[in-house]
Amino acid sequence: MKVPKRLQPLVDDGLIDEVVSQLMSGKEAQVYVVRCGDELRCAKVFKEASQRSFKQAVQYQEGRKARNTRRARAMAKKTRYGQKEQEAAWLTSEVDALYRLAAADVRVPRPHGFVDGVLLMDLISDGEDGVAPQLGEVALSPEKAREYHDRIITDVVRMLCAGLVHGDLSEFNVLVDQDGPVIIDLPQAVDAAGNNNAPMLLVRDVDNMRAWFGRFEPALLNTDYGKEIWALYEAGELHPDSRLTGHFEPDTLDVDVMELMAVIDDAREEAEERRERERDDLEDDD
Repeated sequence: MKVPKRLQPLVDDGLIDEVVSQLMSGKEAQVYVVRCGDELRCAKVFKEASQRSFKQAVQYQEGRKARNTRRARAMAKKTRYGQKEQEAAWLTSEVDALYRLAAADVRVPRPHGFVDGVLLMDLISDGEDGVAPQLGEVALSPEKAREYHDRIITDVVRMLCAGLVHGDLSEFNVLVDQDGPVIIDLPQAVDAAGNNNAPMLLVRDVDNMRAWFGRFEPALLNTDYGKEIWALYEAGELHPDSRLTGHFEPDTLDVDVMELMAVIDDAREEAEERRERERDDLEDDD
């Protein structure tokens, strides 16, 4: 096929030998199958901010650290330079996440470089020279659904132990190759410790997986891995090999804030009345 304009520099530099076909066009990027030497790989071409339809960038970008203080100040003030740096941080976030997660033994596509907004990475195949299907396209037996669900939960735990939450995990962001599920699409991955939305996003990711696999194995619908995983993480007790139960008991000692404030006000009033009585007693003694 004709080489797309954004891929031409990579062809000129010898990073890509041939553009084979367009694989998909999504809300934030276009993906092509390319040949690099003897290997087929993916080239993910990120759209510019004005062309993306992914509207919740702020929710995901909280907690991402700028490379230096000048950039951080510019990003915070939303100057033209700051907006440019924010865009660069968004574009490089998936590359950083892929390298970090591959090192943590999470099943993700292996990255091979990032040039001018184009990410080169492994092509996840079906084992027969085709592209692996999305999880949402695969029918599963109850046994296979439970196996794949367990493997996804294991990867979610490994991701969190590596400090990341996917943030948009669903049956559309998981491919299934001959060895099982592979998690993809990570530009919105959030910093678990620095993003206030991380607990909600992690639970939503896990609940999405529960709902999908529960179609094939209804027993999974009675599990609550998301809240259990986050509770262990928050307590500093989550490890890549943590044994999970799938059950979560919420804290029954949740404090009613309004009731607590009323108790504090009552105690303050009682203390003031006690001080007034003590002053009155001293005056009477005089």
